[in-house]
Amino acid sequence: MTACAIETAAEDDDREGNRGGERPGSAAWPTGFTITANGAYAARLAGAGDALYVERWTLDGPEPYAVPLPLAQPEEPGTQLVPLADGRVLVARRVDGRRNTFSLLYPTGPATGEFQLGAVEAPGSEHLVLLPPSPDGICAYAMCVGPDTTTLWLVAGGAFGPEQVAEVKGRCTGGVWLDRTGRILALDRRLGDGPVKAVTVDLERGGEVTPLLQITEDSNDRLLLADPDSGLLLIRSDAPSPGHDRLGWGVLGSLLPVRFPECLRLDDAAVTPFAVQPGQVLMPEGCGVALRIDAAGGSWVGIWQPSARRMSHVAAPAGWLAGAGLWTAGGVLRLPYVTAGAPCGLADLEAPPEPEPVPVTVAAAVVEEPRVCRPVPLQQAPLTDRRPAG
Repeated sequence: MTACAIETAAEDDDREGNRGGERPGSAAWPTGFTITANGAYAARLAGAGDALYVERWTLDGPEPYAVPLPLAQPEEPGTQLVPLADGRVLVARRVDGRRNTFSLLYPTGPATGEFQLGAVEAPGSEHLVLLPPSPDGICAYAMCVGPDTTTLWLVAGGAFGPEQVAEVKGRCTGGVWLDRTGRILALDRRLGDGPVKAVTVDLERGGEVTPLLQITEDSNDRLLLADPDSGLLLIRSDAPSPGHDRLGWGVLGSLLPVRFPECLRLDDAAVTPFAVQPGQVLMPEGCGVALRIDAAGGSWVGIWQPSARRMSHVAAPAGWLAGAGLWTAGGVLRLPYVTAGAPCGLADLEAPPEPEPVPVTVAAAVVEEPRVCRPVPLQQAPLTDRRPAG
């Protein structure tokens, strides 16, 4: 197994820090507001206290609007949601500490319709989490994480209710789709007491697992976001500074090393990417990347491109649902917000112009990444039109 190269020239001790242990779900996927892969719908838990209900947002019209989907029984705070491309919302509820039930909610005139899909058992120490919305907009998946094994379930879009589609050795977290069909899923896997490594799971090959990312043998290498159009990958790894996570970027299938830009390191602040500009085919360095920045003074937005040597800092709109947003192909970042006067709003931010090139000096030539648009050796991930066996 060949490890990826990394760039560590002129790097000092990491100032971002290692931000804690593993948890299911993607660190880049907002927990309170979830958007479909095509950007048409979103869903969140609205209300307060003991009166929580599902709320669906429509985002692809002239103006956003929200539709409440309350039921006779209020939702629990731990209820998980995934919106589908047809406007229905998948709801996952934990029952009796071990059963996870799944339903589809949809508006039916003044009321809310509910179609029950079935349940999945997660006994003992296992826990179940919904994965980010599938790119096909029809299916929805859940990941049941046990002490030594992770199972993947198709919980919506199947013919007979929830069905197990893959079993992966090890304890997995994360969840990033690498294609536009909902076939190839990247997970961050830990085997025993070993390091965390991103792997791919081919859902059309019975859950075939392939190594995706190994920067060094002992580094923890996680995949946070991916854009199938350009191949841009956003990575968190402690390879440059063992024990301290850094944000880096690479290109799927590339021969260049993963790079860890200095501008993505902030003192006393956590930086987490949450959206990548789509539609930039074969142009990963020109993709806009939106980052949530959390510090003691609050949260704001960072906007960055791999081709840039600095990150722009932008104030978030009042009431921003922090960590949520989507890019348009034209380079507009749309941020959802809720205030007393605007219970359903989208604030549009234009991507800043690319900064002027920095003159190359001998010192800069050592630190800066070469601007060559060749594909980072991310192992032999099955992403080149592989067909199902048989």
